[in-house]
Amino acid sequence: MKVFRSSDAPVRPVDTTTFVGPATTQRLAASDEAVAVGVYRVEFADGGRTHWHSHSGPQWLFVVDGRIRVQRQGEPAQDLAAGDAVVFSPGEKHWHGAVPGAHGTHLALNIDLLTTWLEPVSEAEYGGLI
Repeated sequence: MKVFRSSDAPVRPVDTTTFVGPATTQRLAASDEAVAVGVYRVEFADGGRTHWHSHSGPQWLFVVDGRIRVQRQGEPAQDLAAGDAVVFSPGEKHWHGAVPGAHGTHLALNIDLLTTWLEPVSEAEYGGLI
């Protein structure tokens, strides 16, 4: 058994080369077993969002507070509330962040993945206009 304590994990501002707007991240847990798993708590303020990106493995998002907007390339954005979850398949181009005018927090469960960061999400995409 291995215990991971939130109090041992610093909260850091997100990388501005892969996120737009105000957000913080906290790496809650990680394993380096045969299948690597990482757990992150990400808090987005109004306007905060990731860039478009994809992963080599599945990524689960569990909304724990506020409202989170998610979008898969080629589909309309969808808004999630606390208690909702979404999974992105390997290679699926997507982004996630706070719903405009709101804040949101999710836990990200990354399973055996590498992230490929792409272009920023435009204001029109973020606002659901595209």
